[in-house]
Order: sequence, then C-alpha cells, then structure tokens
Amino acid sequence: MNVLLVMGHPRRDSLCAALAGAYLEGARSAGATVRTLVLADLEFDPHVRVDSPENQELEPDLERAARLLEWAEHIVFVYPTWWGTMPALLKGFLDRLVRPGTAFRYYGPGALDCEGLWTGKSAQIITTMDTPAPIYRWLYKGPGMHAMRNATLGFCGVKPVYALAFGPVRTSTPPKREVWLEKARRAGWRLHGGVRPAWSRALRTAAAWLRALRLQFYPMTWAAFTLGALVAVEHLAWEPYLWGYACVFLLEAATVFGNDYFDRASDRANRNFGPFTGGSRVLVDGMLDARTLRQGIVAALILAAVSAGFAVRASPQPVLSAIWLLPAVVLTLGYTVPPLRLCYRGLGELDVAFTHGALVLVMGYLLQGGAVAAPLPWLLSLPLFFAILPAIILAGVPDRDADAAVAKRTVAVLVGNRGAMVVAAAAVIVSSALATGFDQSGMVDGLYRNISYCVLPHAALCVFLLHRHVRRVDARRSRRIDLLLVATLSYMIWFVAVPLFHLL
Repeated sequence: MNVLLVMGHPRRDSLCAALAGAYLEGARSAGATVRTLVLADLEFDPHVRVDSPENQELEPDLERAARLLEWAEHIVFVYPTWWGTMPALLKGFLDRLVRPGTAFRYYGPGALDCEGLWTGKSAQIITTMDTPAPIYRWLYKGPGMHAMRNATLGFCGVKPVYALAFGPVRTSTPPKREVWLEKARRAGWRLHGGVRPAWSRALRTAAAWLRALRLQFYPMTWAAFTLGALVAVEHLAWEPYLWGYACVFLLEAATVFGNDYFDRASDRANRNFGPFTGGSRVLVDGMLDARTLRQGIVAALILAAVSAGFAVRASPQPVLSAIWLLPAVVLTLGYTVPPLRLCYRGLGELDVAFTHGALVLVMGYLLQGGAVAAPLPWLLSLPLFFAILPAIILAGVPDRDADAAVAKRTVAVLVGNRGAMVVAAAAVIVSSALATGFDQSGMVDGLYRNISYCVLPHAALCVFLLHRHVRRVDARRSRRIDLLLVATLSYMIWFVAVPLFHLL
C-alpha cells in the first residue's frame, strides 16, 4: 500500500512529530510503502491569490506534493488542533492543492454539480489538542475534525477517514504520551490487513459488484420479457419464465461487465460520467481490477448458459427457443465485446434498442410456446424500439468527447450533440405516433388502449426539453444532461406498463 504521511505541525520538534514517527514505524512494519511530507520544510505561498486555485502556478515543492497525493492510496494527516481546527500552514497547503481538476471536478453550472476525484483513497487523521475530547466532540461539535473528514476529504471522495485525537496535551504526563505513541504505532501496523477490517472489505467488494451490475437498467428488460410471456399465455409456465429471465439477467450482467472492461480507455477519459452514462467506473475508481472483472464476465456467461439450458428444456418448443437464444448472446455481448464491437461501428444504439425491446419480448413469448411468426409480439416491439432509442442516443451526448477520442462511433460522435438530440426527438415523435395509432385503431389486441393519455404528454415534455437543450448545447463541449436522460428513460416505461396493465 502506498501511504503518504503529511506532517502539518509548523514545528519539527513536537508531539505531533513523535506521533507521526510512531505511525510511520508501525506502517513500515506492516509492509506499507511510506513517503512523508513535512510541511514546515516546504517553500510555498499558502494564499490563493487568483480567482481559483487551479489558475495559480504551483511552486516546485507543491508540484512534488501534488504528485505524492496522486500516488498515495492512504493519506495520513498529523497536526495539532488549534482554536478548534488545523494550523494555518496545513490550511494553506490544502487551499493550494485541493483544487478543481485534481481533487474534485465540476460537471455542471449548479452549486452541487461536482464530485470527488480521490475516490479509492482512504485517510487517517491524527491530531492533538488541549481540549478534553468529550468537550471537543459534544460541546464544540468537533468543528475541525468534521471539516477535515467531510467538507474536505469526504468532498473529494476519500473514504473511509479514520481519526485519532489525543489530549489534553498540556496536562499530559510522559507515561500518558507513551500510551498515545503506542496507539499511533498500532494504527500504522493495522495497515498490514488493509485500511478496512475484513467485514468492511467484504461489504466494499459486494458494493463494487452491485455498482458494476448497474441495476438501474434491468427493470426495462424484465418488463419487456414479462410482457412477451403474458402475451403468449393466460397463465405463465413458471419454470421457463424464471429460468428464461435468469438467462436474460445474467446476459445483461455479462454485457455491462464487458462494457466496463472493453471501454476502459473511454471511461478513463470521460469527465461527464453520471448515473446513466460513463459506465459503472469500478475499474477506473479501483474498486475492482481487470482480472477480477474478467472472471465476473466468465462466471455470468457460464451461469447464463446453465439458465438457458434449463429454460429451453422447460419450454414447449425447445428447438425454436434455443435458436432464438443464439442471437441474444451475440447481440447483447456484441455491443462492446470484440469482434463485433457494434458501438464502434455506428450500430450500438440500434443494438441496444433491439435487445432491450424486441429480443427479450419475443424470447419471453417463445419460451411460453408462442409462434415466432405471430404478428402480435413484433407489433408490440415496434413502438417500443423507437421509445428506447432516445435515451440510448442521448446517453452518448455527455460521453461524446471521450468516445470520439477512442474512435467510438456513437450517434453523438457521428452527427454531433445537436444532431443526436434532433435524432432523439424524431424517435420520440415516431414512437408516440405509433402508440397513438395502435390506440385509436385497436390494434395489438387493444393492449395499447388509452396509452395516448400517458405517452403524448410525456412525449411533448421530452420534445420540449430536447428543443431547449438543442438551443443551449455547446457543440464544442459535452456536458451532463441528467434531467433529459431521466425524462427519456421514464418515457419508455409506458410502452410496457400500459400493455402489462391490460394483461394483468
């Protein structure tokens, strides 16, 4: 583990220096690689003299410190608490180096449109004070500790942040200080098992896999698969239904894992990532390594194959179901995985709209014994295809710069941000027109009955938002468009929710 120890006391011969030395001894005994920054030895201006810290040139000592902060996986700050907070020396150091583009980033104009860039790092605070700890914590509310842990390190994505506070110093005895030194030494030694305890590491790993799954995208495929199954039969045959959806779920898991693995270059360059774009970032943020993610892809595919086998065996028409599963595997994985890499060939959006709509809907239909030539599931899939397209197209808008840098040919890369929004608006109009036509004509067995009351207002909202963004979008620079993505992602729900309502 790479550990950076920052000594923030302005004097070198202090209790803080002794505590830093004890922690250093324990950390090196634990096998950590430790480098130190003694701020009293650095030459730098602690004041931000320009409009923003990133616009002020760094002195050589601060340039070295910035490289060390980037190198470190675990940062240890040792300093005295004076008047409730840190010394001016440490505050000036943080003012200069905790800056946009390095420790955090802005992704929009709002006050809260920012996020930390130090994710994957952890920290340890060791501080001394004359105030008794209970008074500092409960009466004064721990102002300096709270600011350092949450408003500075936490804001930049550092977690966990552990803290050791020793005091009162003024009335302490040599034996008491020896106890404090031993606690600091043990804190350093605990790094031999990692910063987090075993249970915390297990939870962190589980959270990483949960994040990699990107579960926000699964309800749509479940709804489309269920719609296809219910269209085929009045009463579900549960065995092919459950095994079939397990196969769909695992294929989607393998696909999103594959996207993270094969899109690493794009994700690493992406500065506009969000909950719906830029991948899960488990590789970029160091939550999982490439080898582990590869193993996850293989495991998901093996389990998908097992589920497919059980689903096909339980289906009334096993041969036809098995044949349909083959393009499902190829097209879902082929979005990013070589050799197809459809998103690099200008076909990614069409692939996603088909696999998340018609492919899973017809799969649910076939596994229940429906005929592949029956028009109903295909007609239901047509407006759904165009309803899914807008969100998939718009997801490429924030990612456009990073995608273009790696030769990824999304719609946004091919026709620009404004062009992508125009295409997305056209898809909204087409899908709403098809849904309204089916509603008025009574086609698809009346399953789209009254859908116009839901779809038309939502489509109008989407077109309005798209029109507003087209006028405001910067053609030269991509930004996050979370509100627009929420509007288009929720729009597609009507195309499965209304038919399901009529069936149930």
